[in-house]
Amino acid sequence: MIKIILGVVIVTIAVIAAFLVLDPNVGITSTNAPVTEVAANTFTVSIEGEVYNTGKYTLNEGTTMSELVNVAGGLTNNADERCYYESTLLTNGMTYYIASKYDATDLCNMSEVEKVNVNLDDAETLATVSGITSTIGNSIVSYRTEHGLFSSLEQLMEVYGIGNATYRKIRNYVILHA
Repeated sequence: MIKIILGVVIVTIAVIAAFLVLDPNVGITSTNAPVTEVAANTFTVSIEGEVYNTGKYTLNEGTTMSELVNVAGGLTNNADERCYYESTLLTNGMTYYIASKYDATDLCNMSEVEKVNVNLDDAETLATVSGITSTIGNSIVSYRTEHGLFSSLEQLMEVYGIGNATYRKIRNYVILHA
């Protein structure tokens, strides 16, 4: 039994040594390393949903949604292109979401999710989405009338009555354009 334990310890040490040889920076941290300065004309955004590489990205000011999607590896086959505008300028610190065309519970992706258009539909139609009450539907229409068309799904969180939880609940069921 001792031989087996000793063998496992030796193999473990050998594997760790092999990883250090392959990538000598693994496991080594330095508190004296210089802090990398981010250029003044850059900012950080995140992207979630139907892109190949979700996560945070540091981009130049003036970057559009189309460029963010490209940096994130492009859209998956399940992405709904009606849920964003390619020309939308990104905002520092935002997390952008690319919604799916198909219901996540539909394993075969045979039927598209029925969605409402927040830039065109009336309050009653908007209220057909679970999570959008008639009051929130009216708030969306009022916001749209006062501020113009929505340029991103995330802008819905600026509407009175839509917080983070409601936004997450409805974001797969709304589109910006046909």
